[in-house]
This record gives sequence, C-alpha cells and structure tokens, in this order.
Amino acid sequence: MEAAAAVTPRHKVKKQINLFYCAECEELAAKVAATSDAIQLQSITWRTFPDGFPNLFINNAHDIRGQHVAFLASFSSPGVIFEQISAIFALPKCFIASFTLVLPFFPTGSFERVEEEGDVATAFTLARVLSMIPKSRGGPTSVVIYDIHALQERFYFGDDVLPCFETGIPLLLKRLSQLPDADNITIAFPDDGAWKRFHKSLVNFPMVVCAKVREGDKRIVRIKEGNPEGRHVVIVDDLVQSGGTLRECQKVLAAHGAAKVSAYVTHAVFPNQSHERFMTANSAGPGDQFAYFWITDSRPQTVKAISQHPPFEVLSLASSIADALQI
Repeated sequence: MEAAAAVTPRHKVKKQINLFYCAECEELAAKVAATSDAIQLQSITWRTFPDGFPNLFINNAHDIRGQHVAFLASFSSPGVIFEQISAIFALPKCFIASFTLVLPFFPTGSFERVEEEGDVATAFTLARVLSMIPKSRGGPTSVVIYDIHALQERFYFGDDVLPCFETGIPLLLKRLSQLPDADNITIAFPDDGAWKRFHKSLVNFPMVVCAKVREGDKRIVRIKEGNPEGRHVVIVDDLVQSGGTLRECQKVLAAHGAAKVSAYVTHAVFPNQSHERFMTANSAGPGDQFAYFWITDSRPQTVKAISQHPPFEVLSLASSIADALQI
C-alpha cells in the first residue's frame, strides 16, 4: 500500500483592507492598523463650508478601486452623524471590491421599543438609514456593531446590509484571568435584561442577578438571586449612561458582604461628566469604591476624558476589530 501523501495545511490568505476613519477614531484606527499588516490606513479630509455643512474629500479615491475598504465610525452625537453618513454612502461607489462599516457603538440601541402610541423607536430609524448604504462591487455592506443593546435589533436592518454583531466580553475574560483573585470572581447583572444578554458568555462564573423593586414611591435595587459574600463581584452590562443603577448595585452588593465590587461595560456614555461620581478620588470611602471599572474604546471621546482616572481601565477593541475585518 502506498503511503498517503502528506497534506500541507492551507493558510487562509488575509484580505488587504484599506481602513478609513472619522476624526474621532484616529487613535483607535491607528491601533487597529498596528495589530495587522493586512490593514492600511487611508484618510478623508473633513472640512466644512461656511454654512457649516460638510465639505469632504476622499483621499486616494482612485487607488482604492478593486480593493477591500472599511470605515471606522463614531456616532457620538447627532451633529457628527450626517458628515460620516455622507462618506459612508460615497465609499462603496468608488468601484471597491467590498465595504465594511465598523460602528462599535450603535447609539440609539436602547430606544428599540414603543411602549405607548407616539413613542419613536430611533433604533429602527438608524438601522433603516444604514440599510440604505449602496452596494459595492462585492455585494451588500457588512455592518459590524459591538454589544448592541438587544439582539433582536438585527431584524431592524434591511436585506441590503449584513449586520455582524460582535462582543467585548472576550476582552473582559482575558482581563479577569490576569487578576490576583481570578479564582474568586462572581459576575453580577444589574437586571434580567443584562443576564439574558450576557450570561451564556460567562457560564464558568457564579452569578448574582439584581433587580429594581418598588418600595412606596421609590424603585430600589435588590438582589434577586445569588450570593456575593466574600467574593470579588464584577457587574456586567452593555452600556452605562449616568451610572445610577450601577452605583446602587455596588451599594447593595457591598452591603451583602462582597469583598470587592468592579464593573464592566462595553459602551461608556457618561453624559454631563457623570463619570466623575465613580472616580476613586471622589468616593466617600473604601466601601463606596469600585475596585476596577472596565470600559472599551467604543466611544473615543469618553476614553479621552476618563482613561487616566482610577478606577477606570480601557480594554481596547482594536484587535477584535482587526479580526472582524477578515470575516
């Protein structure tokens, strides 16, 4: 019998990506490019006319013909969305091979429900806008979003784009494994929604689920299930706004004997400098402090404001974004 011929494993060839980015994402784009030699940064000149409307120019537009192209966006405020949408709609028409939009934070994701007649579900509105992105020569646009508020928002997008939902939880898991008390971690969720969203990614940890209950005219946080006593408890959620719920969770967990309390959110919004209430320097004492508060760089403006202030620590999405561009 003849010996079977040796099979040489075939390595997948990486796509060469031309990565454009908005002004806010320049630092994150540089980090993404630094993680892979398959990513080359490209630029757009962001100018405005005297009346304030965008006057944009895609540099090297001729050179990207037939190439794979991506755009790293940050819809941090309504005022910056239009200029970025203008660039996003223009890039697929440059005769490119494929187009990927990376929008780490989908800002209207928490406005996905209509609870009474007259409510406007702006998550659906933004999804419809993005669904109108022109097709490239390679077909529909891929839209990469991290930890969108509700997975069913996938169905808000039309058939002309391909939503790709990624998560920052692997970054948290890696960081937790590096802690000196890694074997004493318990995961807490501020409500049932967060539990539904993330518990399957964190099944190897004991869990605590909190809930808001009504007492008289007030809604207060209580522990619904689980025991935090003696544990380093890490509260996990997709985003934080003012942080009131996280703060109340921290207090009730500490009151029930948690040795330490930390928090992780993928998206740190923190309007009106509300992050300051979490800063170690502003805490009332050890029992009022978060040991760590991990965020990602999905919102670059927030990172600039808080990255050097304990207990905040930034877990960068750069490597994950580079991987997502190869899908």
